This record gives sequence, C-alpha cells and structure tokens, in this order.
Amino acid sequence: QVQLVESGGGSVQAGGSLRLSCAATHNAYCMGWFRQIAGKEREVVASIVGGRTYYADSVKGRFTISRDNSKTTLYLQMNSLQLEDTAMYYCAADAWDCVWNVGGSYLYWGQGTQVTVSS
Repeated sequence: QVQLVESGGGSVQAGGSLRLSCAATHNAYCMGWFRQIAGKEREVVASIVGGRTYYADSVKGRFTISRDNSKTTLYLQMNSLQLEDTAMYYCAADAWDCVWNVGGSYLYWGQGTQVTVSS
C-alpha cells in the first residue's frame, strides 16, 4: 500500500507560482497530479509513468512535474497561474501500471491540497 500526503497548496494571485509536494511511503511506477473543481469531474494535470512525463494541454509550458532521487516525493511546480487553475489538487499513484490520464487506473490517492488563484 502506498500512502500519499500532499502539501504546498495555498492562495496566490494570477501570474504567481506555487509548488506542490506529495510524499509517498513507497516508490511507485506511476505518480501523477489530478485536480477537481467542486461539481466538476476530476481531470489530470500531469503524470510521471516509468520516468516519462505527461501533461494536460491546459498546463503545458506552465507546470512542471518531477520526482526526487528516491522517487518517493513528487512535485508540481506551477508557474503563470491562472484563475482557471483554482481547484483541489490530488496526488495519485499506482505501484505497477496506469494510464497516465485516467484517474481510475491509479490505486492510491492523497487527501488533496487546495490551490486558489485570485485576480
């Protein structure tokens, strides 16, 4: 079992930056960030699968996903934040396999961290 704890959320003005962290108890083949606005479906933000990175079109060029050398901490550097980035951000992981942009393929989830972007 992989336990995930997110941190780093908060409030920021549009154009600003935040870095999210996700501490995992074990290394996982798939790790990703998803986000959800209340009343809307969860959507993928970015993932690392087997060392390869993937990004949603809406965040390409603004967000960077990375892992530390131990591969148990996942990061999401968010730059040029926009109002539309406001959401609850969740870290997800699967030890063996996943489809990078399909939340249902990840077995483990964190509790989430809120990101609020204001004008």
